[in-house]
Amino acid sequence: MMRLVLSLSDDPAVMAVERAIVEFRSGRPVVIEGAGGNVLALAIEDLDEAMAERVEAAAAGHAHLVLPPARLRRLGLDRDTAGSVALPSVDQARIERLALKIDGHIDAPVRAASPADEEALELARLALLLPAVIVVPLGPGIEVDPLLARVAGADIRNHRQAKAADLKIVSRAPVPLEGAPASEFVVFRGGEGLRDQVAVIVGSPDLSKPVTVRLHSACLTGDLFGSLKCDCGDQLRETVRFMAQNEGGILLYLDQEGRGNGIANKIRAYRLQSQGYDTYDADEVLGFDADQRRFAFAAVMLQKLGVSAVRVLTNNPEKIAALKKAGLDVVSDHRVLGRPTAENVSYLTSKRDRAGHYIDIEGLLASSCKD
Repeated sequence: MMRLVLSLSDDPAVMAVERAIVEFRSGRPVVIEGAGGNVLALAIEDLDEAMAERVEAAAAGHAHLVLPPARLRRLGLDRDTAGSVALPSVDQARIERLALKIDGHIDAPVRAASPADEEALELARLALLLPAVIVVPLGPGIEVDPLLARVAGADIRNHRQAKAADLKIVSRAPVPLEGAPASEFVVFRGGEGLRDQVAVIVGSPDLSKPVTVRLHSACLTGDLFGSLKCDCGDQLRETVRFMAQNEGGILLYLDQEGRGNGIANKIRAYRLQSQGYDTYDADEVLGFDADQRRFAFAAVMLQKLGVSAVRVLTNNPEKIAALKKAGLDVVSDHRVLGRPTAENVSYLTSKRDRAGHYIDIEGLLASSCKD
């Protein structure tokens, strides 16, 4: 008798990582499988007393906390790689102090992170969680709940690239915008995590010529609510206006809130900024490097729309370099500047001085005074 097997995915590796992302975001542990053995990984964000007790019982003193290099630097270590600290007991207060507290300090030796440790950190980043995880090596005497999600560490490492290659258009429709009535929204699935990305085609750009393009990372606070802490909303609206008046263009609206850290971590960083930290120092306290965003998938979006040459509207040299690396012909780059405010001048200055953004702060202030 013939047996019919229904396949649930064309790419089981991608599906396994996506399931692991959901489990991590739900506060449940995940089994990461690797050549060096399997481990149990758990994000610290939703660690409660009951889960801590269960992990401690399974770990039998062999758990460790994995921290990224940015957080280790904040704890006083000059590190450019992740490390781990032994957890003889799964102590919530100690874990929070090591992973999150401003006045945290190293209280034990720090070992180099293993490949499995690095994969657990990457899973936390993909899930938009704080990059700090508890890892428990799974020896032969530990029986694992069959309901726990299992994922190969190599698949976690390859996930971003796989999702970029798998980008596809899922819907499109005309959406008239203020000042740009002839606009179309094209929605792509993929690129980062379980998210959708949007290409806004303004007007009717000639794809046989260099197309005006902007890569705009989503900013809920600035784009939607008009936050004075950044210039994102101004940049977004100025881009659409410019494209509508200059033969059209394509704005990629990328779901990479908070420089790729997610909205929850962005608001955590804002709280730190209210206490005097600049935007990059605040992210480092939380364990994030200067910028978690990737732009290779944005180039894939443009290529799928038939674009091969671009004029880029950006202040960020990383975006220009990413498009060039992906094979697009960047014929020119141009600045997009918002209004300076008392609340965002230090933010704009930090982007210029610490990330190399092309922002003329003095020129902006002078222009604002004239207005």
